[in-house]
Amino acid sequence: MRVGRRREDAVVWRGMALAVVFSGVTATPARAQTSDGSFMSSQRFMQRDGEVIYRTVCQGCHMLNAQGAEDGAGRYPKLADNPDLVDARETVRVVVEGRKGMPPFVLLGGEAPPLLDDQQVAAVVNYVRSHFGNNYPDGITPADVRSLRPVK
Repeated sequence: MRVGRRREDAVVWRGMALAVVFSGVTATPARAQTSDGSFMSSQRFMQRDGEVIYRTVCQGCHMLNAQGAEDGAGRYPKLADNPDLVDARETVRVVVEGRKGMPPFVLLGGEAPPLLDDQQVAAVVNYVRSHFGNNYPDGITPADVRSLRPVK
């Protein structure tokens, strides 16, 4: 795939991800307060806790209990009891780069900061890998995430 095309896709997915998150929120130009009291800017997600990030960002597709969805507007894989999550590094790559219908949470080429920073990616990956019937004890660190991000 051409780099230009991948960058265009990343821009489209970023816009779609932000539209989904902000669709139910009354926003001021700079910030919006979510129902759990955490804040989002118009450029990136501000939550720091893995559970809050899951509820705010991931739950819309992967569902409340991480059971996923097979019908309706698309197929969203379940994260609950998921043996594919055994590889923490691959799980990070999916979050950062996206896969199939899942948007990447990074913009290539350095046009803007990532939607989720290294600490946030580590927090949500560790949360999903240790909840919903998953019990993968090896955690991922922000440094691990940084090393797995695509080169700009």
